[in-house]
Amino acid sequence: MSDVALALSGIEKHYDKGKPNEIKVLRGADLSVKRGEVVALVAPSGAGKSTLLHIAGLLDTPDGGRVEIAGEDLTGRSDRARTNARRSEIGFVYQFHHLLPEFTAAENIVLPQLAAGVPATQAHARAVDLMGKVGVAERAEHRPGALSGGEQQRIAFCRALANSPGLLLADEPTGNLDPATSDQVFEALIKLARETGLAALIATHNMELAARMDRTVRLQAGVLV
Repeated sequence: MSDVALALSGIEKHYDKGKPNEIKVLRGADLSVKRGEVVALVAPSGAGKSTLLHIAGLLDTPDGGRVEIAGEDLTGRSDRARTNARRSEIGFVYQFHHLLPEFTAAENIVLPQLAAGVPATQAHARAVDLMGKVGVAERAEHRPGALSGGEQQRIAFCRALANSPGLLLADEPTGNLDPATSDQVFEALIKLARETGLAALIATHNMELAARMDRTVRLQAGVLV
């Protein structure tokens, strides 16, 4: 298994390519994130953070460059290969939790495991274990509507890690929370990352949170510095 969970090399992304109003969002971005490393990604709004995360997470394809996940070059691979890599190697967390409202907290964490072929009993045990790590085990049978914003986001973290990915990608994961709750949720995220030894790339506007990560990369004029 590669020690590098994510490697981006020369990533280019253009919108309205070849037209007079062409926008070059990424201009040869390079980034490497090792397992066990938590990296902050900062940039002004509209600079391309979400685009970069979508490319890193195989949700979008670059116009140039190479994307490697766990040492495997997935640039130009089939949709099936990319889907399999997302399912097994990548966890996603967004600003909004996107939990399924008709299912309990635990069921939201169980579902991606069932999709990956994990037996139901084992999947439920994994869900309860993850929830315990972030202090919400007692909320396992509650539906999202009965949870606070901070609790919902912790469940979203657990869901992202349900299938033991090597890479976590988070896009402003505390941006919709008040400062006190944001701090608590961030601590829960870092705790999970440290205990599982995964790599994490976290986009944030919060420079205080960024300073508590292992290092910070900035997206400027389409490149990472």
